[in-house]
Amino acid sequence: MQLEIRPDPAEVGRARKWARSRLAGSGISADEPVAETLVLLVSELVTNAVVHTGCPAVLRLLLTGVCEDAAGGLAGTVRLEVADSCDRAPAPRCADGDATGGRGLALVDGLADRWGWTREGSGKRIWCEMDRGAAGSPEPRVGTRTAAAHGDFAFEAV
Repeated sequence: MQLEIRPDPAEVGRARKWARSRLAGSGISADEPVAETLVLLVSELVTNAVVHTGCPAVLRLLLTGVCEDAAGGLAGTVRLEVADSCDRAPAPRCADGDATGGRGLALVDGLADRWGWTREGSGKRIWCEMDRGAAGSPEPRVGTRTAAAHGDFAFEAV
């Protein structure tokens, strides 16, 4: 499943709506914490592509290793990818307290189970993955993963 993104900030909302629809169609309801987190990750990755590259991009959503557990719930991995034609590597920034931007990759680092990027042709592909546990498995505890550290401060994903 993929969506072509124009280099326009209005595309971020369209990407979130598309992701919600695709997740629901894959059996991940909008009120599941993993769905809310995935939509936030879509927002951050697409915003970065639109704002920092000025190039069209492609958003992909992949479900891998999906299987049904004994209780009828689904488990597997959801992978988000944003590919663009800009060859500039993603660079996490340390945003000032009053800054309105600069926290996107720190959020991705804190919320995704895994993330990274690869060069692809004349551009790059940034990806992140979230594991969806089997039904009945405990939800991850909030605030237990350090997303970024700066000086004497550590910021946690909440």
